[in-house]
Amino acid sequence: MSVTFVDSESLVRQHLAADPPAALRYFSSRLVYEADGADVYEDLRNGALGVILIDARTPETYARGHVPGAHNLPHRTISVESSAWIPRDAVLVTYCDGIGCNASTKAAIKLSALGFRVKEMVGGFDWWERDGHPVVQGDEHGSLTDRPGAVRCGC
Repeated sequence: MSVTFVDSESLVRQHLAADPPAALRYFSSRLVYEADGADVYEDLRNGALGVILIDARTPETYARGHVPGAHNLPHRTISVESSAWIPRDAVLVTYCDGIGCNASTKAAIKLSALGFRVKEMVGGFDWWERDGHPVVQGDEHGSLTDRPGAVRCGC
């Protein structure tokens, strides 16, 4: 692979940006695998059908705080039996603590291997909280559909 230095004055321009068709393929492919908290929030708030949020952390961590509407399915427990309740036509969105935690990736791998369509929530629970979205504590799933207006990021 050769390196093209375009502009020695600019760190950003030291490496040539991808041509537009390649950039379009790359950035489009990311959205096939990822969802951000703002989009997840809007889907949960609007009661969107066919999207199921999976919290891949331990039950203890889930009880300390989780995204309203999320189902706790720790990545270590994912199996044919533990996922039997999930509709096959749903899109699953996995999350964990965020950067520095890969439980959502491990869950996504296991769920994909079981035949589910899966995305990861970028930034996990950490970014969910930083964005000011509501949090539920305890074992109950909770819901966003019963909460009027919350913070919107403007994405």
